[in-house]
Amino acid sequence: MKTFPETCILWLSGILLFSGNSIINAFAYDYTATTECLGEPQRAQYGGGIIVNPDFNHSLEAGWSTAIGRGNIEERILEAGNRFIVVHNRTNQLDSLFQKVQLEEGNLYSFSAWVQLSEGRETVAVFFKITDGDLVRGGSVIADHGCWSLLKGGIVANFSSPVEILFRVNYFSFFCLSTVFLLFWMQKIEQASVSLQQFTKTQWRSHQDNTIDKIRKSKVRFQVTDANNTAMRGAIVSIKQEQSDFPFGCGMNHYILTSTDYQNWFASRFKVTTFTNEMKWYSTEKRQGHENYTVSDAMVKFAKRNGISIRGHNIFWDDPKYQPEWVNSISPEDLRKAAQKRLKSVVSRYRGQLIAWDVVNENLHFSFFEDKLGDQNASAEYFSEAYQLDPTPIMFMNEYNTIEYCRDEKSSVANYLKKLQEILQYPGNEGISAGIGLQGRFGSGQPNLAYMRSSLDILGSTGLPIWLTEVDVGKDPDQAQHLEEILREGYSHPAVQGIVMFAGPELAGFKNMPLADINFNNTPAGDVVDKLLGEWESEILEIKADDRGFVDALLSHGDYSVTVQHPEANSSTTLSFRMTKDIPQTTIDVQIHA
Repeated sequence: MKTFPETCILWLSGILLFSGNSIINAFAYDYTATTECLGEPQRAQYGGGIIVNPDFNHSLEAGWSTAIGRGNIEERILEAGNRFIVVHNRTNQLDSLFQKVQLEEGNLYSFSAWVQLSEGRETVAVFFKITDGDLVRGGSVIADHGCWSLLKGGIVANFSSPVEILFRVNYFSFFCLSTVFLLFWMQKIEQASVSLQQFTKTQWRSHQDNTIDKIRKSKVRFQVTDANNTAMRGAIVSIKQEQSDFPFGCGMNHYILTSTDYQNWFASRFKVTTFTNEMKWYSTEKRQGHENYTVSDAMVKFAKRNGISIRGHNIFWDDPKYQPEWVNSISPEDLRKAAQKRLKSVVSRYRGQLIAWDVVNENLHFSFFEDKLGDQNASAEYFSEAYQLDPTPIMFMNEYNTIEYCRDEKSSVANYLKKLQEILQYPGNEGISAGIGLQGRFGSGQPNLAYMRSSLDILGSTGLPIWLTEVDVGKDPDQAQHLEEILREGYSHPAVQGIVMFAGPELAGFKNMPLADINFNNTPAGDVVDKLLGEWESEILEIKADDRGFVDALLSHGDYSVTVQHPEANSSTTLSFRMTKDIPQTTIDVQIHA
């Protein structure tokens, strides 16, 4: 298990944009992130991007201004020579440092800075205030003192407008008048290395494609010779991918047991699934003491027969509304016994058959078991017990709004990491193979891909595997387009190791984002899925060997079958191989008997 140090992240965007029509170079996106608190701040990403004087190496008059008030602004230098700014003795909301900014419609903005607080530990939230008064939250963090923390966030502009920024600390909201301010009330704030980089949609997509080539594909070379080790010029190497190495799947429900069309539709596309309801407690024990796994057992059997891996969903759900009805009427002590029985029953039953367990679902938004049992360590204890019963699956926290909706403070990146850290540091949990489950249940409207990516950057810096576990997009005319954008963003991120959508055919009751209609014809969202399935798998290739008998190919990771033949040979050769990210560029020798 990989652990991570004390979380100390701030979402700072102070970071202010620019005015005018500056031309921005097409910087490659910087995925660098950390959860560590450092003794010295690092240099600004992108050289500061469009921020003027990002490292405060020049007079503050170069790019920066101070708000009217009684706060004091000091420039200081660290031992390594890095400069930073301290704002203190603030008695007014506007006692701060700012730089005027302008957002351009359609562009994406990545922002970052290094920050530390003078004392205490507080939640800091940052907002963009648009001219019509609307607020767009840029992120939040649990801020600590005594160390430098990387603040990383993002915003997608669906407008062209000057913006204002306000910060809320411990639920106090601070407003400004006509420009952009970094506001921290009654607290000394130290800041350094501020950066804001603008990307067009074309540049963003280019970064996705380039990253996919780097992390999801590898180069392979075939050398074709005859029995005398002579190069076989003109030999034809046919390469077919049998299975992708990246788990991209779909939710499944009980309708698949009675519909051959549903079975064929699913098995022809997906190799990983999550049962939408059939493994949940309220499905397997509707009456206390009467367990029934008939449906989930049959679905497991179907999945195994078709080579489909299963994510277990879920052992417990912390939402009070989604407990078996009888649970709400029993005493805390009886609940403790019933929960122990449930955990042992379901984990033991499917021992060795699952690749993952969502151990406690949505335990940032809800706390049914913690409250009912009076035990704030309930989640950590369930992780421990599940792991002891079956150490094979990766044990996930599974939560919504961590990457999709930055206004939800309960499930912010900082709070997710804090809760996961508490679970992993619980006595006895040191060896657990843990994962980060992000539901990805986006509403309607343009998804904030910049916020999504920056959140994945921070979460990915832990080294723990990340899965998008329940991807869903709200209904609107652009639903299919938004689904494609979200799936591409997840697939292209280096930290994401799997994606499961909570969608399916209309016949099975998937109404919000059906992928196929009642007759199993593709919907627009289904067309997107099929397009990406084809794009993320290597197409069948037929390549002619050069004068030296070499054939070079860039292949998506996965299992392959290869057939090699020569026009003048009376025989052909077949072979199989597996291409993974852990295998460097390799040469495969193939010999044909002419």
